[in-house]
Formats: sequence, C-alpha cells, structure tokens
Amino acid sequence: MKTFELVVSTPNGNAYDDKVLEISVRGVEGSLAVRAGHIPFITSVCAGEIRITNPEADDFIAIISDGILTVTAEKTTLLVGEFELKQ
Repeated sequence: MKTFELVVSTPNGNAYDDKVLEISVRGVEGSLAVRAGHIPFITSVCAGEIRITNPEADDFIAIISDGILTVTAEKTTLLVGEFELKQ
C-alpha cells in the first residue's frame, strides 16, 4: 500500500510529521478517511479522535481540537490547536 506525508501542526509547532498509510477523522459533514492518491480538498474537522495507520500497519489514536484538514498531491496537513497521543 502506498504512503503519503502527514503533517500535524499546532501553535507550538509540528506535533507529527511522518509517512502514513491512512488517517481517519471526523469532518463537519461526517467521518472521512484519507489514503495516498486522494483527491485534493480542504475541510474543517471536529474535535475528537484521529486514527493514524503507519506503514507497519499499526494504528494509533490522538485527541485533537477543531481544525482544518488540507489534502494535496504532495502532503496532507492537519492544523489544530491541540494534538495529544492517546495512551
């Protein structure tokens, strides 16, 4: 499976920057997933959880605040006020 670059930026700097297989997050119009090759778009995301699948096919979850998700051919960027890995 192809990977893509995910950057999660907060007011304190980049909280995450790595290659991933997939992310799942809740947008304002419902849940969505992004994989490599997804069409470009921008949407608002709701506070809650983001599930990130890395190339080793391990999932982990982080808690995020409201924010903006931008998907381009080069990378996917999530701008949020808070990002905290869930234990």
